Amino acid sequence: MVNGLLKEYSPYLEYKDGVLHFDGVNLEELARELGTPLYVYSANHIRDKIRAYKEAFPGALIAYAVKANFNLGVIKIAAEEGCGADTVSGGEIYRAIKGGIPADKIVYAGVGKTDEELSYALEQDILMFNAESEMEIEVLNELAGKKGKKARIAVRVNPDVDPKTHPKIATGMKKSKFGIDINKALDVYRWASKLPNIEVVGIHCHIGSQLLDLSPFREAVEKVADLYRKLEKEGIRIKYLDIGGGLGIKYKPEDREPSPKELADIVTPIVKDLGVQLILEPGRSIAGNGGILITQVQFLKEKDDKLFVMVDAGFNDLLRPAMYGSYHHIVAVREKPQKMVCDVVGPICETGDILGENREICDVGRKDYLAVLSAGAYGFVMSSHYNMRPRAAEVIVENGSYRVTRPRENWDYIIWKEEV
Repeated sequence: MVNGLLKEYSPYLEYKDGVLHFDGVNLEELARELGTPLYVYSANHIRDKIRAYKEAFPGALIAYAVKANFNLGVIKIAAEEGCGADTVSGGEIYRAIKGGIPADKIVYAGVGKTDEELSYALEQDILMFNAESEMEIEVLNELAGKKGKKARIAVRVNPDVDPKTHPKIATGMKKSKFGIDINKALDVYRWASKLPNIEVVGIHCHIGSQLLDLSPFREAVEKVADLYRKLEKEGIRIKYLDIGGGLGIKYKPEDREPSPKELADIVTPIVKDLGVQLILEPGRSIAGNGGILITQVQFLKEKDDKLFVMVDAGFNDLLRPAMYGSYHHIVAVREKPQKMVCDVVGPICETGDILGENREICDVGRKDYLAVLSAGAYGFVMSSHYNMRPRAAEVIVENGSYRVTRPRENWDYIIWKEEV
């Protein structure tokens, strides 16, 4: 039953002879060799998820959302599978290109793009800027003119759709900072299409993240399709329809993870006659359950009726539980018949440094290892040096072997550019 549950997170996650393995690699041996905290990503899991999108949306550009996991090894896998990249900063564009993704497959969103970032993206000749405001389009027109270029843009429209997710990752509602009100979008397109250094090529929307209920996609895409038809009547030719990402993953054991095929069944009938290339921006649904965080037990402490298991990974390594109150399933790396109920807490000097509350796990002791599941997206990318803690190493496992794609930091790494 335990392996059955693990397979629901990833087909490459299982206990063999009582020890947790990921993509054929013994995680206890890996942790002993490389130390902890340790992020581990399955290449096969990531490839399978990308291929599921490609099969569900033939002809679409699958633009991997770099913000979910910007490890160069992960980006390289996405590039090898023919993906483009969804980026939200100049640095992410730089990483995507370094990872092997061609610039003509890169789209660039984000509400606060700097002049330097816009100029860099123009120089790289990326596929499309997903513009978030009229002022951004004005600045982009000016910068492109100075470079003798035309900036290809989509207007990011806000369809005012409730994505039924955590408020901090809902981006498609009217009160959100993202995009332009869809009711104002037609006027913005008319204006932008007349600017000398702007080429209007697309429509973009992204309603939120970690969506397990797909009904909001239907409402959003129907609104965007209606906008497309209005633009077509005005003679404004749209080549690309970028519907964003947001497909959710299994975090809790009871969660049901929707598939790209289910999303395609909703989206395809709405857009099939529009004559555009579809762009999708999956991130979490590709990398999320393709990654785990291995951490080592340091101490156990009982206070009143509560047992605390203190580990060496904290919210400097995995911020989501402290920031969003997010659930991550936690299992022991070595399976045992005895169980215990505990709070799994980190070393950070903050009360909120809790990875899991009231969890039933296998009985563990000092120096045993735990695996925090569903950590491949918004894990390492949100990590920090808080409390002067070096960031974790990152490893890609595949068919029983592994490669370190980012070595563990140390104290000297953190302060090497500082001066006294």
